[in-house]
Amino acid sequence: MREQKPKKIAIVKLSALGDIVHCVIILQFIKKHLPNSEISWIVDKRFSQILQNHPLIDRLLVLPLKDGKLKECAKVLRNAGDFDAVIDFQGLLKSAIITKMLGKNSYGFNMQSTKEAVAGLFYRHKLNIGYNENIIIRNLSLAAFALDFSFTQDEILAKSPCFNVEILDEKRPQKRIIIAPFASEDSKCYDKFKDVINMLKEYEIFITQGSQKELKNANELALNTHAKVLEKLNLNELTQKIANADLLIGNDSGITHIAWAVNVASITLFGNRPSRRNTYITERNLVVDTGKQPDARSINKNDFCIREILPETIANFAKRLLRG
Repeated sequence: MREQKPKKIAIVKLSALGDIVHCVIILQFIKKHLPNSEISWIVDKRFSQILQNHPLIDRLLVLPLKDGKLKECAKVLRNAGDFDAVIDFQGLLKSAIITKMLGKNSYGFNMQSTKEAVAGLFYRHKLNIGYNENIIIRNLSLAAFALDFSFTQDEILAKSPCFNVEILDEKRPQKRIIIAPFASEDSKCYDKFKDVINMLKEYEIFITQGSQKELKNANELALNTHAKVLEKLNLNELTQKIANADLLIGNDSGITHIAWAVNVASITLFGNRPSRRNTYITERNLVVDTGKQPDARSINKNDFCIREILPETIANFAKRLLRG
């Protein structure tokens, strides 16, 4: 048992959207065990919106990393103040350097447990956990290691929504499905969503989109189906929309993972990514994969096996979830 539990805590999780969504669960566990702690979160400006005004984050330190404004980043870090613990959940060289700049009492994954092994050299305290372990377990294990608490599977399953959402009292004639058909890489994208939509005609279906290219593809997907394309929403608006849906179906993307984070039923599709690592599977949060569980460190981005998934399989799972 350590002599004193930290009070001022810095969380380093810079990007990307899905990784941030997977990490937000740690906030409620930290506040449960250290209710008086002050939590600062260091994040890349591109992904800061979803964390703005989060009730469990006391300070959001935003770094314009993509803009290359290194002087501005350094200024933010210099003015961050002192911390009792700095925890790097990213495990990259960049995040490790930022962690070291923020304080001496630093925590992170060891060289065998992170994507960029050199990052493990920068931390004072290092956790050994398999890189292919489930991402939620990895994040909670690092938080528990740094802040001296424990957690159980039952606690994860009983989690509160990880974002501040309002559940509307809507009376709808049909249950609502959101389709999130896009992802950061083509090899993560399923190509038969139109077939899935046409097998779910008894439900209200909306398709997400967030760029001109996605809008064009979403309109093509909705063509000659009963699905509607959502207007472009910011991340907070989209999170609210997802929280009030009955089911989300999507690829392995940050948008899809928001459903799990806000306790909404989901079906996540996997081809060349490890489903058991990248999703916390529950009775209401399912995965459909191709049977592959590749090493997360060596993904073949030219493997489009996700296209082998049968649309009937997805539709049948969806009906099962929606019928309870």
